Amino acid sequence: MTRTNAQSGHAPNGGCRNGWRRGLIAQVGFLPIAACVLLGMLAGIGSFTFGYGQGASYLSNDPAACANCHVMQDHYNSWQNSSHKHVATCNDCHLSHHPIGKWITKGDNGFFHSLAFTTGNYPDPIRIKPRNSRVTQNACLQCHSDFVHSMLPQRPGGDMLSCVHCHSDVGHAHR
Repeated sequence: MTRTNAQSGHAPNGGCRNGWRRGLIAQVGFLPIAACVLLGMLAGIGSFTFGYGQGASYLSNDPAACANCHVMQDHYNSWQNSSHKHVATCNDCHLSHHPIGKWITKGDNGFFHSLAFTTGNYPDPIRIKPRNSRVTQNACLQCHSDFVHSMLPQRPGGDMLSCVHCHSDVGHAHR
């Protein structure tokens, strides 16, 4: 006995009556397909944002990259007038000197700076956050260890004034 297309479940053109989408969902499942679509969208938006925001420039050691955002222009200009212009870049003071810590801080700052600048949710003028203030303090101590060793606390974690408490215009003149 011969079955007709209607009885076999196939459309006259040889395709499945329920369509290829339903067949794909039945084979793979909805969740994996939805996850792939969502990841694709996030990758696309992330790639666009990285390109539009000149993200690759932030992987360099060029201080001009820090001025890509207009809110950083005054800080960049003040660094150019500072005593540290010829001896330290932004990364020297604002990133950990430890190789892994450097990239953790760079990633952390990159994410939160992008979020803040994209949403417009930041104070103007911008202010250094406590975690970044600790990074900067450690950079001062590492570069100037010969000069400050007598001022260091007797025990680890002891009280010590922040270097920029007295030297606020060293890295950024007239700030």
